[in-house]
Amino acid sequence: MKLPHVYLHALGMINALGADTDAIASALAVGVSPGMGRVAFGGEHGAYTGRVLAPLELAPPSSLARYDCRNNRLMLAALAQIEPAVQAACARYGAGRVGVVLGTSTSGVGAGEAAAGIASGMEAGHAPFDYVQMEIGSGAPFAAATLGLQGPAFTISTACTSSAKAFAAARRLLQIGLCDALVVGGVDSLCELTVRGFAALESTSLDRTNPMSANRAGINIGEGAAVFLMSREEGPARLAGVGESSDAHHISAPDPSGAGGEQALRAALADAGMAASEIGYVNLHATATRKNDEMEARLMSRVFPHGVAASGTKPLTGHTLGAAGATELGFAWLSLVREGAVLPRHVWDGAADPALPALDLVEQDRRLAPGQGVMSNSFAFGGSNVSLVLAR
Repeated sequence: MKLPHVYLHALGMINALGADTDAIASALAVGVSPGMGRVAFGGEHGAYTGRVLAPLELAPPSSLARYDCRNNRLMLAALAQIEPAVQAACARYGAGRVGVVLGTSTSGVGAGEAAAGIASGMEAGHAPFDYVQMEIGSGAPFAAATLGLQGPAFTISTACTSSAKAFAAARRLLQIGLCDALVVGGVDSLCELTVRGFAALESTSLDRTNPMSANRAGINIGEGAAVFLMSREEGPARLAGVGESSDAHHISAPDPSGAGGEQALRAALADAGMAASEIGYVNLHATATRKNDEMEARLMSRVFPHGVAASGTKPLTGHTLGAAGATELGFAWLSLVREGAVLPRHVWDGAADPALPALDLVEQDRRLAPGQGVMSNSFAFGGSNVSLVLAR
């Protein structure tokens, strides 16, 4: 049986680049991010992070006030951008046929940290806190309640592939007929847990992250939210291919051969019915850690032996962890559907690592050719690998 196509319609985003898709697309085009910089937490030397600078003025309705925290306000800011499209879907299909699938890695852990600091006397002030703010699974039910949706609502947490896997799960719900439309994406907010945790793994850089460079020294942690409306109704971009694999090589290190990641890329292309030559742009996972970039460069050279335009966008957002898959698919979607859009730039020092296969990194204005598709890669601890393909 041939499964129905699914499409990505409206997109809402907020991250270090800006507070909506217009601001983010403009900043992507020039490779400048106002929210990237050093902050005074995460150790005695501070940390270089990607912060949302916009005020988060939207608060949950009074009936959901216990959910109020920075993480959920980031999500509300993104949801507000697609709410008209979501409400139109509810009017068409009924609220019981519209669901939510979100990915997150830390949820509202930052709210718990702040409350613990105040309770212990280490910090001044009073922050109303409810444990539900930092429950990993609470994001999707909260989003559904906020929007009045009554379809399936669940949260996926698989570290840095969380929101990429949300698209695979949401597509299945549509294809088997359990939903007619879904809100799908991811959210994560800055907190001490992730900044200090990755620093303890010696995986962070005190300067802006430098992917695919011989001088790469680690990641910057970021925050943000990105959400789409997905349905079977024809729209501006089709989720044409999904590839997932789990190589379980190591709890935190990728398989240096990239075999599991390569399997995910090839599965996504096969699912889309597309050859590698039909892909015009790949958003790389590109964390700028020594091992991730080595692995990804090698698998990219095998899957795309003739090259493909590619960029790693984490120098512009930081690594948004559970929100990274949706955020970077959002960048690929913008490149595909916005008329005249330029591909996201690869911001780095230009010092290619001679030990890695050379990639065709986007360093100046470039655009997709007609008919080309786009791809986004996500890799995570534990060997979780996801690749997503979009087509017009």
